[in-house]
Amino acid sequence: MDFPSRPTQNRDPDLNVSGEESLSFYEREFYVLSNFSSFQVEWHGRLWPTSEHAYQAAHFFETAPDLVYEIIKARSAHEAFKIAQTNADKAPADWDEIKVRVMEEICWAKLVQHEYVQRKLMQTGDMPLIEDSPKDGFWGWGEDHQGRNELGKIWMRLRDEWRDHFSDEE
Repeated sequence: MDFPSRPTQNRDPDLNVSGEESLSFYEREFYVLSNFSSFQVEWHGRLWPTSEHAYQAAHFFETAPDLVYEIIKARSAHEAFKIAQTNADKAPADWDEIKVRVMEEICWAKLVQHEYVQRKLMQTGDMPLIEDSPKDGFWGWGEDHQGRNELGKIWMRLRDEWRDHFSDEE
């Protein structure tokens, strides 16, 4: 595959020195809890590139297996999301009733498979965990910060279970 060459630019050394009008893109400390973070997850007999891939593919296990393959091959979590969003009409009729359980299974798999995720989750102590998506009022807090925050609730439940599991061993 041939990639286009990078354009050259004459750069003004004083341009953007003040930091104004800048765009921050470095991830925050607890980004590991995001489904878009780059942690592979083994779930349902497959190794998924991210937990987002696994969740989006789960929509179609029974109803559209061809989409499962398309999602697992998606080059990014965002692409996996877009494929599922475009084909939402092919999800099972009971998806809204099962989606939280499915997400919790995937997050648990991610947690048990990655020591770094375990460590970061335990660093949160007892702090409330919020999926601060300004767009998603179900999994996150939404535009008005009054959303359901279901992903944050899942991670808080898993944190309690993880802590209880290890305190029982001591």
